[in-house]
Amino acid sequence: MATWREVEAAEPAFARRVRELFDAHRHKTIATLRADGSPRISGIEAVFDDGELSFGSMPHARKGADLRRDPRFALHSATVDPVDGAEADWPGEAKIAGRAVAAGATTEGPEGDLFHADVTEVVHTHLDEAATKLVVEWWTPSNGLRRVERD
Repeated sequence: MATWREVEAAEPAFARRVRELFDAHRHKTIATLRADGSPRISGIEAVFDDGELSFGSMPHARKGADLRRDPRFALHSATVDPVDGAEADWPGEAKIAGRAVAAGATTEGPEGDLFHADVTEVVHTHLDEAATKLVVEWWTPSNGLRRVERD
């Protein structure tokens, strides 16, 4: 696993594109695991600060309970559709998976629990420059940055 700072150090341009997608909109989506192992999708806000990816949960919220019980998560940037005729300008979407590490109480905004991300995978899905192929780039601590193109 890695901190966001380590992702930035390993692949600065890739990390910048991913962060721009996450920073473009306030609300993101997080997937956690319920006690029975089934998935739960929740809205969430996340921030990149001083080399850490952090997010919170209100007191007694189910997603916080999920993360304390099983720290695995998948975080998804806001998704916007490509504009017809300008598909090559579509920035794509980003995903970050990992494990949530409890970091105490939130220090800003409403009361809640703060978590930092131990990153296991970062993904940027977008179109190639001609907007004819889907491009999936993904980074993991063990394999670095990889890329595939699909018709």
